[in-house]
Amino acid sequence: MIEFYLNGQPEKLDRADPNMSILDWLRTKKRLSGTKEGCASGDCGACTVLIGSPSADGGLHYTAINSCISLVGSLHGKHLISVDALQDENAHPVQAAMVECSGSQCGFCTPGFIMSMVGLHQQVVGKGNASEHQMMEALAGNLCRCTGYRPIIEAGRRTLVDAVQHWDGAALFEPAPAEQFATTRSTTASLQDDEGKRFDAPVELTELRSLLAANPDARLVAGSTDLALEITQQLKVLPQLVSVEQITELHAVEGDEKNLTIGSAATYSEFGATLSADWPAFAPMLERLGSLQIRNRGTLGGNIGNASPIGDMPPPLIALGADIQLDSANGERWIALQDFFVDYKKTVLAPGEFIRAVRVPRPQANEKLFLYKISKRLDDDISAVLGAFWLQFDGDTVSDCRLAFGGMAGIPKRAAGAEAALRGARFDESAVAAAQAALATDFTPLSDVRASASYRSTVAGNLLLRALYEFRAGDAGKAQLMVTDYA
Repeated sequence: MIEFYLNGQPEKLDRADPNMSILDWLRTKKRLSGTKEGCASGDCGACTVLIGSPSADGGLHYTAINSCISLVGSLHGKHLISVDALQDENAHPVQAAMVECSGSQCGFCTPGFIMSMVGLHQQVVGKGNASEHQMMEALAGNLCRCTGYRPIIEAGRRTLVDAVQHWDGAALFEPAPAEQFATTRSTTASLQDDEGKRFDAPVELTELRSLLAANPDARLVAGSTDLALEITQQLKVLPQLVSVEQITELHAVEGDEKNLTIGSAATYSEFGATLSADWPAFAPMLERLGSLQIRNRGTLGGNIGNASPIGDMPPPLIALGADIQLDSANGERWIALQDFFVDYKKTVLAPGEFIRAVRVPRPQANEKLFLYKISKRLDDDISAVLGAFWLQFDGDTVSDCRLAFGGMAGIPKRAAGAEAALRGARFDESAVAAAQAALATDFTPLSDVRASASYRSTVAGNLLLRALYEFRAGDAGKAQLMVTDYA
């Protein structure tokens, strides 16, 4: 059974399809039709809802998520708020501003835009105004096919940036003491339907090990931002799901003098700021990894474990020399992350084994990370090529380096030949040209819908040249070399 709140009212689910999304449950079981399905893949934001979870300050922290790719089992111990809860005579300031600014045209996308802005409003109310950047980030995962962005953004400015207005219905966000949610989340959750499909969410590592040992074919699920696409896009039926979301240790983000260790179930929103504080190159890339809704659910372990050759996190972590901790009923082991990937969508994970944590070296003197994501759109897009270059300098000489790419092979992979061309050389056009030539032997990329093989090869080489220009420009010139925001 799972227990949670919906729009301020308690809910319990026992017999339910574990493959059901929150969106489908809202629309077909609760008959709450305000939340829309636009893409069923987490791209358009029409399905945006808010999820409240216990926070460190003793209250509930609300984040916007895509309900179309979030499974109903993930609601255990949380508060789900859909746009239907805002049907009140006292309109939310965001709703009022959308009306006043003519922010709704056909109206299909409007619920998603409203929930994204209400989520940001809830986070900043009583704490000061949101910044223009925060507002744009909150809206970046929502698409308006009527191209009505100007009045929508104006509504956001009016209620979030210029002034954060009080709302009389704020009690909706506190349906019960936060301690009650924390107590519920500390209990193991499970769902099963009449066909025997199961969803189990253990709260202890020992439970997780035992479940996977007894059911080695079970699919692990964390944020489900990738896994759920098998259900919504490929129409697969996943008979047994084991969630890692409720295990506290897997959310830990801890550091010492040498390393930052990130639990596999930590979301991008949970670990992003800490990782970026060590390695600033991550900040602009993480802001382009999916949308805010995706970053609020997607996890580090999930991005690595799905073994996609275009996953954004493995290349920079490989470039930094990160290690990965694998765990099972048979014990624990650490391996270099670059050795985790075997072939397309294949890894060294043994039956019953799971990713527990990733250990990232902290920066030392004379080290630099260059990180570049190439995609067709600035926001919410998948990489065609991702280049991550860790270089250690002795003056302007490259004393050591690791160059890793995504999108250039069936797995995220280092460019051994290009590294050899740079290592020990003065970092200049001549060394970069030698490294660019070596890339031709390091990779034989494929052509697909995102880019041709020729384009990928050319871009990969040009990213090395961009790194040289950025190195010469220094921190003051970075903004001139990177497009990371709107015109």
